[in-house]
Amino acid sequence: MDNASAQSLDLSRWRETPRGVAYRRWAIVRTGLQQLIRTKFFKFLLSVAWSAGLMIAVAGFGFSQSLASGGWLENLAVRIGPRAEALFTVLTGLVAMFPDIVVHGVFTLIFWTHSFLGLWLSLLALTVLVPQLITRDRGSNALIVYLSRPLTSADYLIGKLGIIVGVLVLVWTGPLLVGWLLSMLFATDRDFIVYSFAPLLRALLFNGIALVSIATIALGVSAIGRRPQLTTVAWLCLWIVFGIMASPPRAPNWIKRLSFTHNLSEVRQEVFRLDSALSDAAAQLPLLDQRFVGNLEAAGKKAEATDVNGALFGLGVFAVGSSFIFFRKLRPE
Repeated sequence: MDNASAQSLDLSRWRETPRGVAYRRWAIVRTGLQQLIRTKFFKFLLSVAWSAGLMIAVAGFGFSQSLASGGWLENLAVRIGPRAEALFTVLTGLVAMFPDIVVHGVFTLIFWTHSFLGLWLSLLALTVLVPQLITRDRGSNALIVYLSRPLTSADYLIGKLGIIVGVLVLVWTGPLLVGWLLSMLFATDRDFIVYSFAPLLRALLFNGIALVSIATIALGVSAIGRRPQLTTVAWLCLWIVFGIMASPPRAPNWIKRLSFTHNLSEVRQEVFRLDSALSDAAAQLPLLDQRFVGNLEAAGKKAEATDVNGALFGLGVFAVGSSFIFFRKLRPE
C-alpha cells in the first residue's frame, strides 16, 4: 500500500454520537413530507386548509360578539335599524339564558361543516401521496435496500404512517385547533370556552377515526402495485367511484359498505350528534316562529345516522384488508 492510500484510509474509531430508532423513523417522515410540501398542488391545499382555520376563528369571534355590550355587532345592529337591534337583543338573550344549547349547537355546526372540507383536502393530498408511499419503493427496488440496512419493517411502517399523520395534521387537525384557539382568545365570556369544548372533542374524535381509516387504506392501496398509475386509479376508484355508487339513498347496504367515504359520513353523523343539537334547539329554545321550529326538527331528523354499526364494520374490513396487503407486499421481492 503506498503512502497516499495509507493517508486516505482512516482506521480510527468512529466517534460520532449514535442515532437510534426514533431518528430512523423521523428521517422517513421528514423526507416524505419535504418532498410533498415542495409541490405547488400541496401548497395550494395548505393555503385552503389554513384559510378554513382562519374562518373558524372569524366565525367564533363573530359569534362571541353576541354577548359583548358595545361590541361591533351591537353597533352594526344599531346602525341598520330597530329591527336589527331587536334581533340582536333576542340573540343576546338566547345565548345568555341557554348557552349549553346555543353555543354548543353553533360550534357543533361549525366543526361539522369543517370536517367535510378537512376530509376532502386530506383525500386530495393523499391522491398525490399514495403513489409515493410504497409504490415507488417497490417499483425501484429501493425497498430491498431499505430493509437490508438496520431498518426494520416496523420502522418502515411507522415512518410511512408518520407521513400520513403529518399530512392530516397540516391540512385538517392543525387548522381546526388553531382556529378554535384563536376564537377563544378573543371570546367575551367563559361560556364560549366551556360549551365549545365538547364539540371540539367530538371533532377531534372524528378526525382520529378518519385518520386511522384512511391511513390504513392508503398504505394498502400504495402497496398493491409497482406502477404509480395503478395505485392512483385504485385510490380514485375507492374514493370517487364507490362513493358515487353509494350516494343514492336506495343503494343496497353492501354497496354502501364498499365506500369508505360513505362509512365515514355515517360515523360523522354519529360522532358530532348534529341531530341532537338541532332537536334540542327546536324543543327547548323559546322560538315563536313555528315554521322555523319545524325546519329545525326536520333538519335534525335528516342529520341522524342510519347505520353506524354497519359503517364501523365496513371501515374495520377496510383496515384489516389493507393491513394484510401492506404486510404481504412489504416483503422484498
